[in-house]
Amino acid sequence: MQPSVLGLKKSFGFGDRLGLATPGHLAAAKRFDFAPIFAQQSIREMERTQRTPDQVMNAAKSALTEADFAGTWGSDADHLKTARDIEVTAAAGFTFFTIDPSAGVNNGADSMSEIALNEEVVAQREAGLWNDFSLGFYTDGAWDVAGETLKFSDESLHRAVAKYGRAVALAGDLAAHIAKVSGENAFEIEVSVDETDAPTSPLEHLFFALELKRRGVQNLVSLAPRFVGDMEKGVDYKGDLGAFESELQKHFAIAKALGPYKISVHSGSDKFSIYPIVGRVCGDLLHVKTAGTSYLEALRCALQSDEALFGDIARFSHQRFDTDRATYHISATSADNAALAQRELTGAALEDAYLNDDRGRQILHVTFGSVLTDEQLKPRLIANLEDNSGLHSQLLEHHFIKHLEALSAG
Repeated sequence: MQPSVLGLKKSFGFGDRLGLATPGHLAAAKRFDFAPIFAQQSIREMERTQRTPDQVMNAAKSALTEADFAGTWGSDADHLKTARDIEVTAAAGFTFFTIDPSAGVNNGADSMSEIALNEEVVAQREAGLWNDFSLGFYTDGAWDVAGETLKFSDESLHRAVAKYGRAVALAGDLAAHIAKVSGENAFEIEVSVDETDAPTSPLEHLFFALELKRRGVQNLVSLAPRFVGDMEKGVDYKGDLGAFESELQKHFAIAKALGPYKISVHSGSDKFSIYPIVGRVCGDLLHVKTAGTSYLEALRCALQSDEALFGDIARFSHQRFDTDRATYHISATSADNAALAQRELTGAALEDAYLNDDRGRQILHVTFGSVLTDEQLKPRLIANLEDNSGLHSQLLEHHFIKHLEALSAG
C-alpha cells in the first residue's frame, strides 16, 4: 500500500488535517476518473496540528488498507520551503513534492520604479543568478500563446526578474535537492507561486516556466500560478469569471507548450463557480488541491451529532480568530467574528451561520490549528468522529462528489 507518481493524469488532492477523512475521500474518488492524492498536508499545517509526515502518510495507508483499495494513489508533501522540509517528507515516503519559493517573490515588483528595477536586476546578476546572455534570450524571443504573441520588453522582463528571479532560483535549488534525496525512487514536482499578493500574468508564467526548463528542473508535472480574482480559503471564487477564463486559457496554453505540465488550482476547496471553467479549459492537464474544506465537514459531523461539542469549538474559534487569521487571505473580519459570537443559535440555524455562510466558514477554517492542538477539544472531536464514522464519511463523500461533478461537467 504505497503511493505512486501520477504523471500527467488529471488529479485531485484530498487534504486531511485529522487523519480520519480518507474513507470519505475514497468513496467520492471512486466515482470519477481523477487520480486521487490521499496523503496531502503542507509543512505549515503539520506544524499547526503537531503532526509528522509519517503520521500523515500512515493515516492514509491504514484507511486504504482497511478498505482493500488496490488502485493508484498519490501523496503530496505540500508547500515545501527548505531542504529540511524535503528530507523529512521524502523519508516518510512522499512521492509528489510541492515547492513553495514564495520567500523569493518580490510582491512590490509591479510598482517598482525603473531605477529600482534596474538596481534589482543588477543585484541578481551580481549574485550569480543571471548573465547578459540569459537575459538576452528573453528580449530577443517571441512566443505564440493561445493565438497571442508574447514578447518581453526591457521593462516587462525586468519586472519579471524583480518579481520572480530569486524565487525561480530557489525553486531550482529545491528541485535539485528533491532529485538528490529521492535517489532511485520515483518522484514528481509541482512549483507553486499562488501565495503572492499580485496575480501571475501570462508573461510572468512564461518567464517562470522557461527558467525552470533552463535550470534543468526534472519531473515537473504541475505549476500553480496566482490567478486573477480571489481564491480565499473555504469559500467560492470571488472575481470576474470572464477574466478568470481568459487568463486561464493563456496559462493553460503555456503549460501545454512548455511542458506539458498540469495547471494546479490551490485553495481549490469550494470554488464551485469556476470548476466547470477549469475542467473545460484544462482537460486532463489539471490538478486541484483542497484541504480546509474536509476539516469543515468534520465540524459539520460534530454539529449534527453533538451540538454542545460544536458550540465549544465555535466559542474557542471566536477567541482565537484575531490571532490565527493573520497568515490567511480572507474576507471575514474581526467585526464579523464579534457579531457571530454574540448570536444564540441552535440546530439548522447554527449550521447555516457557521458552515453554510462564508464568514462563519472562514472563522472556523483559520482557527483549525488552535482547535487541533487544544488538549480538551482535540480528543473530544477525534472521539466524536470515530463514534460517528459513518456520518463523517457520508458528509465527506457528498461534499466531494459536488466538487468532482462540477469539474467533470466542464
